[in-house]
Amino acid sequence: MSRPKPNVLIEHVNKQNYKTEQVLSSEGIWAVFYENKPINLKSGNMLVSYPGPKYKKTSFSNPGHAINLAKKLNVLFKTDQFTVVLLNGGDQIFP
Repeated sequence: MSRPKPNVLIEHVNKQNYKTEQVLSSEGIWAVFYENKPINLKSGNMLVSYPGPKYKKTSFSNPGHAINLAKKLNVLFKTDQFTVVLLNGGDQIFP
């Protein structure tokens, strides 16, 4: 089954290099939570400090990536406490 066509809200085309930026509608943001609290995810290497830790995404504009990450983390940490939460409202903090 193919992905549905996105709903483009606004679009900008750079006339010099023809690159486009599109703002697409979304139902919300899907975030991975642990024990019903939002998380950050950091990975690194215990043996060397170069290139340093990497912070991974834990929120996504499509549910599939968030669900796959939660499943992977539940297996890795042998738990069922990683869940996916749909964020579709909240307080405006900028501007």
